[in-house]
Amino acid sequence: MSEQSEFRVDRLLRTATVGMQAVHCTGTCRHRSAEECSSHTHVVYPYRGVFVRHVGSDDAVAESNQVLFFNQGQGYSVSHPVTGGDSCFVLAADEQLLRELTPKERLDDGAALRFRMQRLTLDTRALALAALLRHSLYTGVIEDFEAESLALTLLRRTLGPRTSREPRGSRGHAKLVNRTKVALSTDLSRRWTLAEIAKEVGVSPVYLTQVFQQVEGVPLYRYQLRLRLARALDLIDKIDDLSELALELGFSNHSHFSSAFRQAFGRSPTAFKEAVR
Repeated sequence: MSEQSEFRVDRLLRTATVGMQAVHCTGTCRHRSAEECSSHTHVVYPYRGVFVRHVGSDDAVAESNQVLFFNQGQGYSVSHPVTGGDSCFVLAADEQLLRELTPKERLDDGAALRFRMQRLTLDTRALALAALLRHSLYTGVIEDFEAESLALTLLRRTLGPRTSREPRGSRGHAKLVNRTKVALSTDLSRRWTLAEIAKEVGVSPVYLTQVFQQVEGVPLYRYQLRLRLARALDLIDKIDDLSELALELGFSNHSHFSSAFRQAFGRSPTAFKEAVR
């Protein structure tokens, strides 16, 4: 990935098996950038902010429910429809390792390793594992061997057909879903109504819910909840008062937040905070 002045790269681990880093972009340019080209194959987990990645005529909204695949030598450009920039956890691995972990139907035919899809939607356990690994590397509470093992587990879950999902539906449906994601990302704490979101993107509530479910495989309300919970994974080691965090993310109270967090990630916010510390 490019390391221009608007980028900051935190290198977290590099071994013979995997490399991990966090990339932060200020997102000052709202318009589509000039085309870039990835020098290596990267598996990219956005965890803060939002951007749109353009590969030819295919656009992918990069937000915290997604994983994106940057193929070596593949051209792309980026735009930032929402102010505030973005941060991503970036994982690179040995090519043979990636071939072993990736189902054949998710790779293009050919000698070079190349992911067929631009993005996948992750399940909540993969989101939690990526956050746990990132926090642990930042705080230095994890040894290299354990980090490598967790990275392989994360890749396996990321690439598995039962724990990640490719988008479905027409190009027009995908564009509608992209507009919806951008609208939701403008303010994660906002308590949207279905009518408000539908009005924002210019369709009826019935049509919006049907199309979103078809493309993403989850109901719209649940997807928005996952965005808020993913933001909690990012902030949980920075905010000591979990009631304050719950209110900041638009939950009605601490109990509501804790219940949703536990249901999504399999442990309470307090338990997750202790794990990353």
